[in-house]
Amino acid sequence: MKSTLMAIAVCCMAMSIAAAVQSAGPGATAPVTPIAAPRDRPYPGEIQLSVDATDISRRIIRVHETLSGIGPDTVLLYPKWLPGTHAPEGTIDRLAGLRIVANGTPVAWKRDPVDVFAFRLHAAPGVKSIDIDFDYLSPTSPQVGNLEISRELLMIEWNELVLYPAGYFARQIPVQARITLPADWKSASALETASASGVHTQFKPISLETFVDSPLYAGRYASRLELDAGGPVPVHLDLFADRPELLAVKPEQLEAHRALVRQAYKLFGSHHYNHYDFLYSLSDQIQQSGLEHHQSSEDGADPQTFTEWDKTAYNRDLLAHEFTHSWNGKFRRPADLWTPNYNVPMQDSLLWVYEGQTEYWGQVLAARSALRTRQQALDQFALTAAYYAMQPGRRWRTVQDTTNDEIINPRRPQSWRDWQRFEDYYSEGALIWLDADTLIRERSQGKRSLDDFARAFFGINDGSFTPVTYTFDDVVKTLNAVEPYDWGAFLRQRLDSSARPAPLDGLRRGGYKLIYTDTPSDYQKASDGQRKHVNLLFSIGVDIDDSDKMGTVAQVMWDSPAFKAKLTESAQILAIDGVAYCAEVLQDAIRSAQGTHTPIELIIKTGDRYTVASLDYHDGLRYPHLERDPSAPARLDDIVAARP
Repeated sequence: MKSTLMAIAVCCMAMSIAAAVQSAGPGATAPVTPIAAPRDRPYPGEIQLSVDATDISRRIIRVHETLSGIGPDTVLLYPKWLPGTHAPEGTIDRLAGLRIVANGTPVAWKRDPVDVFAFRLHAAPGVKSIDIDFDYLSPTSPQVGNLEISRELLMIEWNELVLYPAGYFARQIPVQARITLPADWKSASALETASASGVHTQFKPISLETFVDSPLYAGRYASRLELDAGGPVPVHLDLFADRPELLAVKPEQLEAHRALVRQAYKLFGSHHYNHYDFLYSLSDQIQQSGLEHHQSSEDGADPQTFTEWDKTAYNRDLLAHEFTHSWNGKFRRPADLWTPNYNVPMQDSLLWVYEGQTEYWGQVLAARSALRTRQQALDQFALTAAYYAMQPGRRWRTVQDTTNDEIINPRRPQSWRDWQRFEDYYSEGALIWLDADTLIRERSQGKRSLDDFARAFFGINDGSFTPVTYTFDDVVKTLNAVEPYDWGAFLRQRLDSSARPAPLDGLRRGGYKLIYTDTPSDYQKASDGQRKHVNLLFSIGVDIDDSDKMGTVAQVMWDSPAFKAKLTESAQILAIDGVAYCAEVLQDAIRSAQGTHTPIELIIKTGDRYTVASLDYHDGLRYPHLERDPSAPARLDDIVAARP
């Protein structure tokens, strides 16, 4: 009887607990109707796009779009995952005033509750075409975002100005576009013009894929320069500047850009475009950046790039880098990075090829074309090598993991960049490819090099710009065809290992060693001067933004003497050893402390707090250089030498 009562009690308790668990919280929400996955089939209509970009003072672009071929359950997508940025960086937050009409009657729309880049329409039965109007609110200040429009020039990225139907590959959706620009402005784009009249330009019909991949630059002061007259297809340098005098290009400067095209053809042995346009802004009024496209590139540099040529070598691999992407990234593309439209997530696992090898060829081609001198090329390799030789983030995080960085952090500011690591697949990736290049040269006794890989891998299908995807195994297979070796293990060891020495074997095999002196190279002095920075990363561990002469700390190296003295990014150095801050006073204090035991005393302002920091550093100023090592052939000299 007792056991029976106990069993009943236990059963009741179990039922009570089950009831409590069942009523402890809310249940699952109703499932959302899935958005149609893209299919490789012709879209039964087209996009007709009309863009008004004349309101430059308020930086508002007005968009009118007619979309035919819609069905009863059409979903419109705003591009989210953007080629070239490798990340979900679509500017949906800048879309405003959306209005959709069919036959003069408003069409109800509702944003998808899960995917906020999708708009579900509720059109009346029989509606086959709709008119869409919205405003694109381009940033009005750097606090909002990178500036795209000034009173003298603008940059148009079509992915910001179009809604497209779900359920189709982007290459299957036809687009006819028209743009209205301010009076007397000139424009350039890889898009081909159907007609132009006054402020209006009509473009030839094109697929959405090619349309989005063909941005437009326009401006009051513009110049177009031919870079390959007599070549297989036209290549142009399209300059847009803040002022007309900035467009002056000397013959030797133009020749270096023409040599870039020739040297790229010698490297890859092919081209993958019908024509190519370097869309090049010389401005401090809009963003300075680089972004690759198949038949063009977006390039931005200092206004004085040509007028103060001797001071701007640090940025001269930009065009070489973006041009290389026409082969590496746009034509040959990682299989997990290619997507059928702009709302399917990308995977970035092979960015150490896509960006890392492009970074390498960008530096090499800049030297081969005389955009940089041989010494400037060596000085850039020295800076890169020195940074990774001491970079603390390598202790815990692999290069392979950094390929996720654009998705994790789409280039937002970081407090401890070197400890967190950020996009190291670019520059450390370039060191890995230098390592591979010199190893091929060493093993083949100079008969083969990474040039042979570039031609075999990227030079296929000359004249075609239909993308060909690749995998890790494809990379290894082509390397083995150039020079038999365990390339899979070579790459995985460098990509997947942390707490290993920086990949500097390429310098050693290239006939150089990394050294430090108390004087920066002319290349570094020019770079720091143009950026208005004081780079002391290799000594006390700080980089100072000296643009306002206020000693504002831009970066502190983790575990450096400055870190141990508790300096942080954005702190302000007010005084050094009792003397008001200036760059020269700080550098003199570092020299004076060398070989002593006396710390350098800093007065620091962080927010509204003032502190005294004791900087325990006594090794003097240190700046990286490459020194010739005669124990190995000067392979690095051969790498950066122009091809005849």
